[in-house]
This record gives sequence, structure tokens and C-alpha cells, in this order.
Amino acid sequence: MRLMLIPAILNCLFYFSTQTSGVTIESIPAANSEGYILTELNKTISLTCKHDATSDIDNELVWLRNDALVSLNEGNKNGQSRVCISPVILEDRETIFTCYLRSNASNRVSVVLNVTYPPPLTDSEEITVEEEASLILNCVIEAYPPVSSVVWMLNGTEVDLKEGRFTLANNGLSSTLSTEKVQQSLHEATYICAAVSPLYGTKTKVFTVNVTDKTLKFPLYPMIAGIVVVCLTSILAVASRWRKIVKCCK
Repeated sequence: MRLMLIPAILNCLFYFSTQTSGVTIESIPAANSEGYILTELNKTISLTCKHDATSDIDNELVWLRNDALVSLNEGNKNGQSRVCISPVILEDRETIFTCYLRSNASNRVSVVLNVTYPPPLTDSEEITVEEEASLILNCVIEAYPPVSSVVWMLNGTEVDLKEGRFTLANNGLSSTLSTEKVQQSLHEATYICAAVSPLYGTKTKVFTVNVTDKTLKFPLYPMIAGIVVVCLTSILAVASRWRKIVKCCK
């Protein structure tokens, strides 16, 4: 399903035995009591599965990523096996890694990746719009855990939707501030979108909006069509007149 899975999961070879009971998973960073591993984007996670078998017979270990089989090197299967997830990406959130004995699939253990990330609001954008045109400011607020609130500021104060004739929409993934007819006196300003994350604090994006005078649009295509019609009419008129002249001269 995800092409990046192959380079992201690397087989790491270990050749020492353990004395734990049954199948266990040790992780860096460590999982909590419920089996969740808290991590962030672009980090690295190391998972080590161990079994206490005293011989190499029937102690081959198998890894699953959700329901997909993870390909392991030959030296990374018996008694102990390790996989590395590097770097952690967005699609790794809520991914389940399961390890079990090939000879006894019921003897298994799992961990879940709990990937957190802030809203991507670290840049700025400059926008130029004409008078009476539409203005749309879009602020991406997708994050985990979700942001707790979003505030729009205009020149340092909270946006007055009624005064500025704004419409505000929020679908949980983005917050959009828009107006249908821009006026320089009302809408030329610096806007700030501030998203508050319970884990990462406040993240902002700055929009600088410049409003220019409305330009008269030249109706190019209707003008071309009109010229073509006039030319064709003139050509037909000349052709008709020429036939009459020729007929008269015979």
C-alpha cells in the first residue's frame, strides 16, 4: 500500500540469546502500559522481538505491519528479531506492529505507533488582489492531537466577521477566511492565522494582503468573433457584387 514501507523498515541483525518468558517486544522509545509508543514525525523507532527458546528449532519469529508481512533477513529471525522504522511518517500513525512465533501464531505481542505532529504553520504568504475580487485565505491546521482552537487576526486584533463581511469555515483540516468583494479600505492588511495545539502550543501563519485598483478587462474573444463576422460579411458582399458586375459585362 505504501511504497515507502520498504526503505522505512530496516532489518537489524542481533545474535545473542535472551531468557524472557514467551514472546516480548522491547522498543526505543519505550511503549506505555497499553502498548502505545509515543513518537513524532521524522524520528526513528527500534523494535526488538525476543523469545526464550533454547534452540534454533521452531523459534523463528515473524513480524506483521498491520496485516502485512514484514520481510526479514535470514539472520534476523531466530530467537530474536529487530526492525527499525526510520523516518517515522504521517502514514505510520496508529500502525500496529505484531511479532509471533511461526510455529505458534497464538503466542504473539503487539505495539501501536502513536505519531504526533503540529499544524504546519511556520511560513508566510503575500497575496495581491484587485478591488471587488474574491479573497480566500486558507490555513492548514491538520495536527495530532487536533488543535483546540483557531483565531484569525487582522492588523493585530481579532477579525470582525460582520464588519469585514468575512465568511469563516473550519473542517478540522483547514480554516478558511474569505470575502466575495474586496475593498482596499477594509481588507488590505496583515492577517494572522493562529492555531493552538494542546501539545505544541500556538503555531501561526502570516498573510500580507495588498489590494490594487480594479482593471478594465478587455473582451478579447467577443471582439475577435465580431471582427471575424464583419470580415466574412464584407467578403461575401464583395463576392456577390463581383458576380453581378461580371454578369453585367457579358
